[in-house]
Amino acid sequence: MRRRCFSPVGMLIAVAILCLVASTAAAPARSAGTTTFSVSSFGAAGNGIADDSEALVKAWKFACRIPRSTVLLPSGHRFLISPVTLQGPCNTKLTLQIDGDVLAPPGMGYWPKARRPLQWLNFKWLDGFTIQGTGTVDGQSTLLRSVSPANVSQHWYVSGVKPTLIRFYSSFNVSVRNIRITNSPQCHLKFDSSGGIKVKNITISSPGDSLNTDGIHLQNTRDVDIRSSSIGCGDDCISIQTGCSNVHMKNIHCNPGHGISLGGLGKDNSLACVSDVFAEHINVENALYGVRIKTWQGGKGTVRNVTFSNVRVANVATPIAIDQFYCDDGGARCGNRSDAVGITGVAYRRVVGTYTYQPVRLACSDARPCTGVSMVDVRLSPASAAGAGGLRQPLCWKSYGEAVGMIEPTGIACLQRSNGFVMPLTKPFNYTC
Repeated sequence: MRRRCFSPVGMLIAVAILCLVASTAAAPARSAGTTTFSVSSFGAAGNGIADDSEALVKAWKFACRIPRSTVLLPSGHRFLISPVTLQGPCNTKLTLQIDGDVLAPPGMGYWPKARRPLQWLNFKWLDGFTIQGTGTVDGQSTLLRSVSPANVSQHWYVSGVKPTLIRFYSSFNVSVRNIRITNSPQCHLKFDSSGGIKVKNITISSPGDSLNTDGIHLQNTRDVDIRSSSIGCGDDCISIQTGCSNVHMKNIHCNPGHGISLGGLGKDNSLACVSDVFAEHINVENALYGVRIKTWQGGKGTVRNVTFSNVRVANVATPIAIDQFYCDDGGARCGNRSDAVGITGVAYRRVVGTYTYQPVRLACSDARPCTGVSMVDVRLSPASAAGAGGLRQPLCWKSYGEAVGMIEPTGIACLQRSNGFVMPLTKPFNYTC
């Protein structure tokens, strides 16, 4: 039998080659002053079956330490990711480049009960961060009727555990652009306690009858710019909650959904403060509402300086709505309360299109009426197919302001004038926003 012998030099060369190969597998790519860490280099299979969350976390930890770095999920692959938290602080200009498809597990049965998440991709404590790419973030949440009987007990909609798909917490100077987000169990994209947010050219889509699937949800977040995006979901296309200010929305297409909403604000007698909200060039189709402000009875605080301009609606049940008697449980727990979130300085300019139920519904509080409401060139006509219950006349209850320009139907001009002769009686404010 012939023996194979290796010299010490040969063995050293072989070890060196093995080390080089191992290090190259996770080596970042560098170009144009940026460093890219592909999750494929950290063991991601990218086949939509194996769990690639560990590879994503490893790539993130490397990239987080290096300025101007990128975590890449490359095109042509499907990455199944368990719920993860990707957190900072990180070095500046960190980017998550999503060019492939990122898939959430289809139900809560993937994890022990203690780990059932409130959010899927959870980002926190970041500054100067960007999500971009040509890929899709897919929550893989389908309606109950499409789930097989064998798996129905493991589905999000039955378990009651419905996580937000992408959530940012305490993050600043964040950009989300170009990607597609679809089929979330609950909110698709949420910003909480954050600021300096830019969202541009994204697409959000879920079925119109999927419950509580808000497109973009803002809470305690300032200095927001959302533009050139298409949103279709089963709830508010954009939801603006308490603590939000300086929010700008432009060139937004909402179909289907519940339109653009401020609120519900003031639930459980809480303090709610929203100010300086501007929406322009908004298209809303096949929706429950167009532009809406909704507050719970008993709340405190103010909504002020809100403008909706150049809004087009088509087949929208109620294009313009203020509801200070909001209740989402059919009234079972919503008794009459004397306090209300004050609403002042709301402008509707050039709102045109068709409605299927009621063109305008301004239902304001007796104790704290709506003031400074203005309508300029508002033209709304019945759609060819009205709702089954027939059409309703415009309503202006305890709402003060003026209507000027072209107003159709004429009943929209039901606002009571608030001038030196007619002023609403309001309770004194005992709180500060």
